[in-house]
Amino acid sequence: MANKDNIVIKRVYEAPAKDDGYRILVDKLWPRGVKKADLPFDEWDKEITPSTELRKWFGHKPERFDEFEKKYEEELAQHKDAMDNIKSIAKKHKITLLYAAKDPKINHAIILKNVLNRKS
Repeated sequence: MANKDNIVIKRVYEAPAKDDGYRILVDKLWPRGVKKADLPFDEWDKEITPSTELRKWFGHKPERFDEFEKKYEEELAQHKDAMDNIKSIAKKHKITLLYAAKDPKINHAIILKNVLNRKS
């Protein structure tokens, strides 16, 4: 299990901070309006993002979030190696999961953080 205090989420549009630690972009698509040179990150992990089909189905509709969460967790279970890699980094370093979604309360980064913090 990762140290729960070692994994945080942050919108890509927020300024980077010195205490962000290891920054992982967790969106399948590059964030709109952001130049690659302007976004400091250590890793872009597309493998652990929601599938295109799931992302499009969800459409950031609040009424679909609970079902989206279940389906996304099922997808994450298929990427054990990638998840284990992030957990191992989080044991030693703070990790900031970067996402572009507008809503800070219903997005995949929240789900990803919760899954990473569970015992496995």
